[in-house]
Order: sequence, then C-alpha cells, then structure tokens
Amino acid sequence: MIQVAIVGAGAIAPKHVEAYQAFANRCRVAYVCDTALDKASSLAHRCKLSAQVVGDYHDLLMKSDIDLVSICTPPSTHAQIAVDFLTHGKHVLVEKPMASSLAECDAMLEAAHKSGKILSVVAQNRFRTPWMKLKALLDMKVAGAILHAQINSYWWRGRCYYDLSWRGTWESEGGGCTLNHAVHHIDALQWMMGMPSEVHALMSNVAHDNAEVEDISMAVLRFPSGGVGQITSSVVHHGQDQQLIFQCEHARLSVPWNLYASRSMLNGFPERDVEREETIQQLYDQLPELEHQEHVGQIDDVLRAIESGTPVLVDGYAGRRTLELIMAIYKSASTGQSVKLPLDVTDSFYNKESLLQVVPRFYKKTRSVERFTSNDITTV
Repeated sequence: MIQVAIVGAGAIAPKHVEAYQAFANRCRVAYVCDTALDKASSLAHRCKLSAQVVGDYHDLLMKSDIDLVSICTPPSTHAQIAVDFLTHGKHVLVEKPMASSLAECDAMLEAAHKSGKILSVVAQNRFRTPWMKLKALLDMKVAGAILHAQINSYWWRGRCYYDLSWRGTWESEGGGCTLNHAVHHIDALQWMMGMPSEVHALMSNVAHDNAEVEDISMAVLRFPSGGVGQITSSVVHHGQDQQLIFQCEHARLSVPWNLYASRSMLNGFPERDVEREETIQQLYDQLPELEHQEHVGQIDDVLRAIESGTPVLVDGYAGRRTLELIMAIYKSASTGQSVKLPLDVTDSFYNKESLLQVVPRFYKKTRSVERFTSNDITTV
C-alpha cells in the first residue's frame, strides 16, 4: 500500500485526493498538510479521509510511512518543497507549472537524480483519450509532416480572480496566463511536435488592472523541421474554446477532433480527399480509449511507476521543457526580440531573480485576500 501526503489544501487538492481514492486498493492518503490548518482539516473532512492533518510540511520529511507526496501549493513554493521531499527519499508529483524558473527546475531534477526517486509534473490533459489519440496519429505520420500548429489556450477569468494573495505578481505566481493557464496546451505542443528553435512573442494585460502579470500573450514559433506554429494564451476569451490544431501535409488533425483532408486538382485548387479521411478515421477509431483520464490517469501512471519501476509519462524533464518554452515566450515579449532555444544558464530568464528585473509590470496588485468564500473551480 503506497502511503501518500497531500501538501497544499487549495482548490486543486481535491482532484488529487479523489484520484488517489479511485485506487483505494493501491494507495492511501495518510497526511494532509497546509499552513492554514483549517483548510487542511476541511479537505480531510470533505473527502472523508482518515488522514493526519499537519501545518508544516517539514514535519513530514522524516516520516517513514510516506512514499509519495502530491504538491498542490502555489508555484513559487514548488521547488523547495519538492527538493526537500526528494532529498528525504519520497517520490514527488508536483502540480503545474513545475516551478517558477529553470534554475529551480534543475535543482528539482538534481534532487530526483541523487535520490533515485520519481519526479512527475502534472499534465493531466495528456491523459485524455482525444489528446492521446492525436499524439499517436502524429507519431504515425498518417497525415504527413506537421506544417503548422495552432494552439488556442482560451480561458476567461473575472477581475477578482487576481485578488487571491499569491496570484497576480511575478514574485509569487511566476507569471500570468502563459504560465498558469496555457501550460497544459504548451506542454501538449512540445510533447506532440518537439521544441521550437525560435520564438517571437508579445503580451499585454487588457482586462485585469489589479495584476502585474499578463492576461494575454501571442507567440509565433519556428521548428527545426521547418514547420511553424502559433500560441495564444488568454484569460479574456469568453466561451473558453480551447484547441490544438495541426495542419499536416495531407490533412488537418485537431482536438477537439476535427479531420479534414485535401488533395490538389490539376489547377492547384483543393478538393476533399475522402479516401484519406476514411483511412485516418479508421485508425483513430481503432486506437484504445484510456481506462483512466485526467488526474486519475496521471496518478495511476505514477502509482504504476512506483509499483513496477516503469518510467512515468510526464517526468521532470518534460516539465522543464514546457517551462523553457514559456520562459522563451516571456523573454521575447519582454524584450521585443526573437529568442533562440535552448536558453542557457547565463540567460536572464534562467533565474527568477534576474527575470524579475526584466519583466514588465502592467498594473500594481491592489487587493489581496487569503482565500475566497467559494472554492468552486472549473477546469475546462
């Protein structure tokens, strides 16, 4: 039986608890930790946990009855908590984004390497059947090479969203919608297509005058393959229509699933390639449905890795690549210049301290509350 500690009892923590409870024959949540003890107690009560409630995660480091720790705290705290638990021989699953700087990512990776323990970064959308099927078809190249990728990470958040104490500043949140909302779609892009070689971006804050950070960014990408891409990250889009669209040599493949294949007539104008569409659709339909999805799927993956020694699907290196692409977007948007990848350790966007000297602050944070009356969140 794998013994689990939940560190951080905020809005995302119930997703972790519920996922662990789906595998009650394999694991047990033994501890819930939050600096606000009443939040930890409330989480344990709501989820009907027979778990010990703790206020300081340091009190858990030496516990021999903890195998795995879910870190559900604000992004700026991820690195130190993860390093401490890894150093004390615990496996770690850390919420997105992995950390608030590449230097912190590297410290986490080093701790995982030295301890020999698993470090996995939450990317629950990889564990959705449509995303997994799209990844498989792209790997199979059934539509040919990718020519253009379009990532629409469209969300909407009200002004008061940034009233929460740790949100809305570069110091505590690490960034705005590019880091904290589009991270899933940016992760999907680098998972499905690989890392770009060049990024050019801009960002702004157009609707949230109580936050330093951006509420929209747009980036164009060049890939080593010759393909190009674009990413829009936003919390100002009504309807929250999110898409991953890959225009390949022979067909469009996307999530939500939308298949369209074209072929050239003698004059170069397109006609629909129904035969190719039928072939691709048959392959899509034959791919298996995932037994467990989203957080449940990822936690199943982590538990299996602990039990069998197999690699996790989303390790610390994957989390770092996603953050590196986000930092390239921030660097380009902050400087107005194209950015070449990879970023090295001398780059001003490698360390948080130097990043804070360069990024724009669109507005001053004007209100700070420790928690909202309602803890309801939506994740789609």
